Amino acid sequence: MDLTPMHKRVIALDVHQAKITACAVVEHDDGRVEVTKRDFGAFRRDRRALAQWSLEIRPEVVVMESTGVYWKSPFAALEAVGIIAWVVNARHVKAVPGRKTDMADAQWLATLARAGLLRASFIPPVDLRQLRLVARQRQKLVGMCSAEKNRLHKVLVDAGMRINVVVSDIHGASARAMVKALIAGQAMYEVLDQKGRLRASRDELFEALSTEQFSAAHRFVAQEIMQHIEHIETRIARMDQYLLDGLRAWQPQLKLLQTLPGIDIQGAAMLLVEIGADMDVFGSAERLASWVGICPGNNESAGKRKTGRIRKGNAWVRRLLCEFAQAAARTRCALKAKFDALAIRKGHKKSIVALAHKMLRTVYAMLANGTHYQDKEVDYEALNVQRNAPRWLKMLRKHGFIATPTAT
Repeated sequence: MDLTPMHKRVIALDVHQAKITACAVVEHDDGRVEVTKRDFGAFRRDRRALAQWSLEIRPEVVVMESTGVYWKSPFAALEAVGIIAWVVNARHVKAVPGRKTDMADAQWLATLARAGLLRASFIPPVDLRQLRLVARQRQKLVGMCSAEKNRLHKVLVDAGMRINVVVSDIHGASARAMVKALIAGQAMYEVLDQKGRLRASRDELFEALSTEQFSAAHRFVAQEIMQHIEHIETRIARMDQYLLDGLRAWQPQLKLLQTLPGIDIQGAAMLLVEIGADMDVFGSAERLASWVGICPGNNESAGKRKTGRIRKGNAWVRRLLCEFAQAAARTRCALKAKFDALAIRKGHKKSIVALAHKMLRTVYAMLANGTHYQDKEVDYEALNVQRNAPRWLKMLRKHGFIATPTAT
C-alpha cells in the first residue's frame, strides 16, 4: 500500500484509561524518517509530560482515536500548550489485520495521518464543551423523571385508579394536585376541589379516583415517587437556568433556532452546545447529518442497493432531533405535511427519523446563513391578524376610531 506522505511531522496517540502510547514520525530534510515511540501514564503529571514532549517534536498534526471519554484529558492537556489534536473516527482505522498492539496501533495511526487519510472530528470550543456536560446530564435526568412518572402511573393503576382514562396527562397541574391530595389522605370532596380546568366532570373523576384499593403501601410508595419526581424536576430547572446563563453570548442563534417548529428555548440551547454555531467546521449539511448519524447509510454492491440503516453518530443530538420531529409532526406546518406523506409508506418510527434528518439540514441552513425559518404552508400575516385582531379592535373603539355599536 503506497501512502504518499502529506505531513512530515506527525504524532499519533493510542489512548487508554491508564496508559497513553505515543508514536512520532518525523521526516527530515535529507529524506530520513525517524520514528520515536513513548509510553505515558494517564495522570496529570503524565499528560503534562506528553504535552511538553509534543512541543519538542513540533508536529504538524497530532491524531488520536475517539475512545470513550479517555481522549478528553489528553486533548485538553495538548490544547493548553497550543496544540489542537485531531480526534478521528475509530471506524477509519479499525479493520487492519495483524496490528493489535498499542504501539502498532499508534504507528499505524501515524502512518495514516502522514498520508492525509484521516479527517478530524468536530470538537466544540472549551466553553461549549463544559456546557455539554450540563446538557447531557439534563437529558439523563429527564429520562429518570419519565421513568418515575411511569412508575407512579403503574402504582395508581395497581390501586384500581384509572385517572389516565379521563385525564390526558396525569402530571398536568390539576391532575398532579389531585394525586398529591390523594396521597396526603384528604377526603374525596377536597381532592375533587383541585379539579381546575379539566374537561372530565366531577362524577367521572370520582369514579376514576376510587380509593377502595388504595392501601397504606400504595400511599407510601406513591409519596416516595412523587417526592423523587419533584426533586428531579427541581434539578432539571437548575440545569436549564445554568445552560441559558452560559449561552448569553449566543442569544441570536438561540432565537434563530426557536423559529423552527418543534424547538423551544431549552431544545435550542441543548442543540447549540452539541453542534456549535459555526457551520463552517462541517462544510455541508450532508457532513453534519453524517456526523450526527441521522442520514441514510450508503450500502451498494454490484448495482444493488442494500439496507440503508443509519449508523452510529452523536446519540445525544439524534435523540434531541427525534424529540423535535415528534413535536413538529403535531403542528400546522410543512413539516407536518412531510411527516404525513412519509408515514403512509414508511410507518411512524422511520418517518420520525426522516423528519429529524430534514430538520437538521434546515438547522444547518439557518445557522450558516443567519436566516429565520419561513414555512411555505403557513400565512404568518393571517396568523398575526387572527391573534391580535380582537385586541386591535378593542383599542380602536377605546380611542374613538371605530364607533361602538349601540343597542337597539
